[in-house]
Amino acid sequence: MSELPFLVTIWLFLIGLYGIATSRNTIHLVSCLFVAQSSTYLLLLSVGYRAHGSAPILSGIPPGAQPVDPVVQSLALTDIVVGATVSALILIFALQSHKRSGTQDPRRTPPMRG
Repeated sequence: MSELPFLVTIWLFLIGLYGIATSRNTIHLVSCLFVAQSSTYLLLLSVGYRAHGSAPILSGIPPGAQPVDPVVQSLALTDIVVGATVSALILIFALQSHKRSGTQDPRRTPPMRG
């Protein structure tokens, strides 16, 4: 197995983390969060990759063939759905914050009162 997917995963995560740490715009912050989360998709798929693996449909696999692990694929799909939902929720909060404070900079947003 190659180390390249793991190195790309680390690189994507660090790029997203750097963007999160240096962001001065809430929309940019959400985009960087999505980039950091996309590194988890790549990590899950590279862990579940099997060279010359067949589809995980057990009724049509010839004897001796190694199927790809379907659990990793379902975890990646679940991660994508959860990531899209969380990103949409954070974007809604960013829009409401902009309506109330008039700024997209998270550092200049006044503290929330309950």
